Amino acid sequence: MLDIEGTALTPADRDLLREPAVGGVILFSRNYASPAQISDLVAEIRALRSPPLLIAVDHEGGRVQRFREGFSEIPPMRQAGHEYDRDPAAGLELARMIGWLIASELRAVNVDLCFAPCVDLDWGFSEIIGDRSFHADAEAVGELAAALCRGLRSAGMVAVAKHFPGHGAVVADSHLKLPVDRREYGKVLDDMRPYEKLIRNGLIAGVMMAHIVYREMDEIPAGFSSFWIQRELRSRLGFGGAVFCDDLSMKATRDYGSMAERATLALRAGCDMVLVCNDRSAALEAVAALENYSNPLSLVRLARLHGTGHVLRETLLSSDDWQQASAALAHWGDRPPLELDA
Repeated sequence: MLDIEGTALTPADRDLLREPAVGGVILFSRNYASPAQISDLVAEIRALRSPPLLIAVDHEGGRVQRFREGFSEIPPMRQAGHEYDRDPAAGLELARMIGWLIASELRAVNVDLCFAPCVDLDWGFSEIIGDRSFHADAEAVGELAAALCRGLRSAGMVAVAKHFPGHGAVVADSHLKLPVDRREYGKVLDDMRPYEKLIRNGLIAGVMMAHIVYREMDEIPAGFSSFWIQRELRSRLGFGGAVFCDDLSMKATRDYGSMAERATLALRAGCDMVLVCNDRSAALEAVAALENYSNPLSLVRLARLHGTGHVLRETLLSSDDWQQASAALAHWGDRPPLELDA
């Protein structure tokens, strides 16, 4: 899965996206100008291949929302967690409604996939996660994430949970350096509890791995680790969906060889798709190295991630469901913060 340069495809983009090793496109803020423009760009990408490429975006809310003007402002997931503490039923309804709103607006411009929910626990250490986390309690995270996944599904979008097995207990940002989690296995089990709930209930079709070394279990990052992908995620948790390796251009992976070597390492460990973003020369290197790579089972898993249903944007915005969701989100946004007694 690769990125593109701007708000329309260049000849170089078209050539790259036609390469057989390319299976998807991830969109960023630089690719967005307006709902009409992004809809045209998505149509342009879809027209390149048959079956079409998978089109994804990070649009989980709060700090991580690539499309802004013309889209609803999605709050950080911490807000749903605060509401859950105040009133569990209301918190779950907020999470479900957020999922529906994210998916319905993205499906209206024909985007297949949003990399959400973030189910990392808020251990109070990670600034890069921070308010992206629903909650510190694993049970609460599982409940809230399940509600959001149901909201996504009701609008025609599957869920991709991240960052397995858990990013919340390290300080370092994997975009900038390789974090090392030194906790024992029993402690990391808490981070995996939300995944257990989501997998058991069939609520996620994808999982994104963390670029973190969990030193007590393996000396290499989880996205390169057959221990985490095959033993824990596939065998112990019974996950049969698609596994994504997070962006291989992140500095956490730079000591693991060339881009071609990193991509190959992730796929051999059990990932179904790797991301290479914001580095065109590295993307070209990975695509060339994987020219003859094929995994039929991965293709089946990835095919299940395409969005379903496609309501015209004008129809969506005039619908009672959208009007009610927008009004409810504004109401929740006006609520005073929850004050907890010391």
